[in-house]
Amino acid sequence: MDSEINKLTKAVKQFTEERDWDQFHNGKDLALALSIEAAELNEAFLWKKAEDVQKEKIVEELADIFNYALLLADKYELNVTDIVLSKMAKNAEKYPISKSKGNAKKYTEL
Repeated sequence: MDSEINKLTKAVKQFTEERDWDQFHNGKDLALALSIEAAELNEAFLWKKAEDVQKEKIVEELADIFNYALLLADKYELNVTDIVLSKMAKNAEKYPISKSKGNAKKYTEL
């Protein structure tokens, strides 16, 4: 899995470097871009039933989100696999299966 993420990160970095866009990709602006792309994903669902959203719009916006997330992780020399698995471990403690299975409540309400 790590090698796939590394390949994606390398491809995204090469794309931006070829266009000399790295100069604009500081942590703050990458975080803002990520937030904006997430908002564009939300917009695809606005005023629609979830099943009516155009799948191609989801694909486009998720790709943008992943691109910026990979660039941001790379900027701070973060291992994507490690940080995702670490967060899942923390969430497993907050949301034990015995209390949270089939339940949408926040961990503070379990």
